[in-house]
Amino acid sequence: MNAMNGRHSVGSEVSREFASHSISIMAGSKLVLEGRVSINAFILGLSVIVIPLTRTWFGHLDWVFDYLTETPGKIAICIHIAVVNGLLLIIYRGPLYKVAVRSCFLGVTFGCGLIISCSETTWTHFGWYMCSLSFFHYSEYLVTAIINPRSLSLDSFLLNHSVEYTLAAVSSWVEFTVEKLTVPELKQLNWLSLVGLLMVLCGEGLRKAAMLTAGSNFNHIVQNEKAHSHVLVTSGVYSYFRHPSYVGWFYWSTGTQVMLCNPICVLGYTIASWRFFRERIEEEELSLIHFFAEDYVEYKKKVPTGLPFISGIRVN
Repeated sequence: MNAMNGRHSVGSEVSREFASHSISIMAGSKLVLEGRVSINAFILGLSVIVIPLTRTWFGHLDWVFDYLTETPGKIAICIHIAVVNGLLLIIYRGPLYKVAVRSCFLGVTFGCGLIISCSETTWTHFGWYMCSLSFFHYSEYLVTAIINPRSLSLDSFLLNHSVEYTLAAVSSWVEFTVEKLTVPELKQLNWLSLVGLLMVLCGEGLRKAAMLTAGSNFNHIVQNEKAHSHVLVTSGVYSYFRHPSYVGWFYWSTGTQVMLCNPICVLGYTIASWRFFRERIEEEELSLIHFFAEDYVEYKKKVPTGLPFISGIRVN
């Protein structure tokens, strides 16, 4: 998936040690404010699962999905969302409301994904996808709030960082719906969806491990100037891959389409992501070599990029 545009990136691979103690103290206060707001709002949005739980007290789980897709269920969800949004408006103001409403939206999406996943319906795999997509975007913000709150902004959700990303997501929804209506048996390959789910979980885990390892200097915008605190990190997941956050994103994005059994988007996402990361890694490694000289060249010789058929910039 061509997820980045211009200077925006899925995360700079210029990994450094944690910043000074004084900076960490200032960052901690910001995490308490915005990070905790996001957690509270996400959980509030997740409370949408109360609706089917209430319905199961008076019936069986197998008809919950039917209820939610009919008019009464849609009305119940709309009322729930309106009440939750009203609470957010009362509790938060200004920038904090913007954080809360995005976190709440992702919480609602995650909750609806759980409802669909646990219902007896042929849309189960799309429920997995909804959970994967919403958790990815929310965790990008939350992990940034934990490791580098000084760079924290609404863009940390990665919800609006490029038109290409949005088009890629919409195209996958369209393909899934069209193929489900025209070739329904294609969407019932459970073993293939499980493979996709495994790719998503591993990709997500690797990316977040890379962010945590990079620590307080991880940034969603690529840094082109070397600061005094920048130190090349080669431990943890960086001892296995030179660009672990890119590797994680690559397999996560492709895995979502394998999970949906979307053959067209599997091919499209794979090619687009591969081409983007090949160019991005070559561009970024020019800066890394400029920053760290022989240290990075030696590191490059020992550790692969982690992406298939991408070796990075050539060094004579």
